[in-house]
Amino acid sequence: MALFRRVLFWGHLIAGLVAGSIVLIMSVTGVLLTYEKQMASWADTRAFQIAPGATRMAPDALISAARAAAGDAPATTLTMWADPAKPAAVAVAQKTIYVDPYTGLVLGESHAQPRAFFRTMTDWHRWLGANPEGRAQGRMITGACNLAFLFLVLSGMYLWLPKIWTWRQVRNIAWFKGGLSAKARDFNWHNAIGVWTAIPLAIVVASGVVISYPWASDLVYRAAGEAPPSRAAGPAAAGRGGGPGSGGANGSGRAPRPAASLDAAWTRAAQQEGWRSISVRIPNGGAETAAFTIDRGAGAQPQKRGTLTLSTATGDIVKWEPFESLSRGRRLRSYMRFAHTGEVWGLTGQTIAGLASLGSVVLVWTGISLALRRFWAWRKRAARGADESSSRVAA
Repeated sequence: MALFRRVLFWGHLIAGLVAGSIVLIMSVTGVLLTYEKQMASWADTRAFQIAPGATRMAPDALISAARAAAGDAPATTLTMWADPAKPAAVAVAQKTIYVDPYTGLVLGESHAQPRAFFRTMTDWHRWLGANPEGRAQGRMITGACNLAFLFLVLSGMYLWLPKIWTWRQVRNIAWFKGGLSAKARDFNWHNAIGVWTAIPLAIVVASGVVISYPWASDLVYRAAGEAPPSRAAGPAAAGRGGGPGSGGANGSGRAPRPAASLDAAWTRAAQQEGWRSISVRIPNGGAETAAFTIDRGAGAQPQKRGTLTLSTATGDIVKWEPFESLSRGRRLRSYMRFAHTGEVWGLTGQTIAGLASLGSVVLVWTGISLALRRFWAWRKRAARGADESSSRVAA
């Protein structure tokens, strides 16, 4: 047992030194991205004044108003909230146009600066700020260091365990102390913060591994007793290249066809109980159906979302897919995606994940500090031993 603990300790120390700087970057950017959605939304809409009316305008009219404000560019998505004081949001030409849902008045558009800041932080968090040509290498580095971070978290859980379980021993490890020397302070902070952040960090980092590696994602499905879904080969497999402004509504570079009417379908979608927001990707003209995302949560809680497919002509239900209807593997994989940001548990989860990321900043700092102190102490002992040997030889 003593040998195992020694091997684990040195593995913990070496992994921390090798991956520490990258983990620090991911932790700092993780802290800065904690409330990204709320802050971006506040920056976009804080100046809007909306007086709720008796009824909302029809979706087609809101989309037309947004398109007119954007030079008749094609619109890709429409989102409305149950909160009567919130504007409708229409994605047009890689920006969001906000419209008063009761009057059709265009209120403004998304602010570029906050979104540029968060996009930069995301780029550093995912691939160390690399340009598109270097992102594969950046992702490889962050993925490997995140995997090392998982080892650090799990091995740290074992290393801080007291040999004798008494309240005094646990308190010495898990509580902060004052009046300590620099070395003792770093050791105390490293252990105490490690204890308090261990579980949320394990969730955040493990879910990050699932996001980084296909084999880890496949492991989630296998743990649920399912075969992993097949992946298409080639660049098109990314599945996110056809967003707003990516070359027309059909992604081909040709002029998009007129959008299909959403009025009848939206009326039916709004009859779903308990929704907080409804979002739809605007279909091309001639499309027989439209898929609506019915969200009863804060926007990133998959367990509170469902997809309602409706006929664009009549508004009749074609298919209803609540979260509960998904396979166990898909549900678990969806949980893992938003466990990484804590959003699966709403604002409370985001806050806990942000605090855990902040704790990991201190863990990296104190861990490296302790390792350097250990190295300097070893150098002093080695130099002292060499001096003593020289003295004995001279005598």
